[in-house]
Amino acid sequence: MSDDTTPVLVIGAGHIGSAIASLLDRTSDYQVTILDRDERALATATANRPGVRTVAGDSTDGALLTRLAGEHAMVLSAAPFHLTTTVATVARNAGAHYFDLTEDRSSSRAVRALAADARSVLMPQCGLAPGFISVVAASLAGRFDELRSVSLRVGALPQFPTNALKYNLTWSTDGLINEYCNPCEAVVDGELREVPALEEVEAFSLDGVTYEAFNTSGGLGTLAETLAGRVETLNYKTVRYPGHRDVISLLVRDLRLARRRDVLKDVLETAIPVTHQDVVLVFVSVSGIRDGVLTQETFARKVYASEVDGEPYSAIQLTTAAGICAMADLVRQEKLPTTGFVRQEDCSLEEFLANRFGALYLRGTAVST
Repeated sequence: MSDDTTPVLVIGAGHIGSAIASLLDRTSDYQVTILDRDERALATATANRPGVRTVAGDSTDGALLTRLAGEHAMVLSAAPFHLTTTVATVARNAGAHYFDLTEDRSSSRAVRALAADARSVLMPQCGLAPGFISVVAASLAGRFDELRSVSLRVGALPQFPTNALKYNLTWSTDGLINEYCNPCEAVVDGELREVPALEEVEAFSLDGVTYEAFNTSGGLGTLAETLAGRVETLNYKTVRYPGHRDVISLLVRDLRLARRRDVLKDVLETAIPVTHQDVVLVFVSVSGIRDGVLTQETFARKVYASEVDGEPYSAIQLTTAAGICAMADLVRQEKLPTTGFVRQEDCSLEEFLANRFGALYLRGTAVST
């Protein structure tokens, strides 16, 4: 390892963790280590990456985490949200920059508290939503003199839906359940409020395809706080094919599986197949006053499963891993703050897309609205 190579610890060798490790390893700037207790997952993640070091161990092992964090300049967590505080605390105490993908609001608040006197960066919520979507929304909002509404819509969808849910699993089931069951943040008539998940269903079409969107938790990240007092309406909704929300509502509410999340997880993972043939839809619309005129500006993009240097990635792998890798890379290049709590919206859209990892979003296609 050369003197200017940054040692990075990736927690988790699943679909997203392996994609993070692979993207970073493609450069000559990072030396990557993956920690996971599943040796088969580690072997799969590094099958085409002989330069990536693996450590078979439990990420709840405090002594192991402490040793590894002390050996690395950065810790990128693709672990389940319930491990967020543990991993972030260890990284902070070791002086390592910390990045994660959590959509869990309480976990993110805990990371923010840890960052108060940190000598390194603590930057949660670095994926797609929360993550890139906030970069887009904040950048568009910054172009207005006066804001009225900011609408964020994101969907990770199968290209070829075939079941009654019109859905396939593409990422963490625990994270998906969190989105469907936890309260959501929104700004309504200028006031920050909690609104229920699965409500405020809307229908819309893009490129001739019909979708539905409804409230889900966590997608706003810190954006509601950032835009507090400036916007009349701010909300985040997940995009699905029509009919999905009604089936989920049956499971979560009518069958009361929101109270038995272990059962709901088992049902989803037993009945719904994983797919790598997916598409990620990103849609942000901002309206307000610019130069005295009521104006609307929209960002709409689809990113499909594709290959990077001959290696296949699902759309959710590509977009999520690109988000966290870009933020880590921008901190490494000192284009973002290098200590304390950093929000997604502290990064401009132009800076993000100019980054070698963020530029992977440019592989997507602009959507006709």
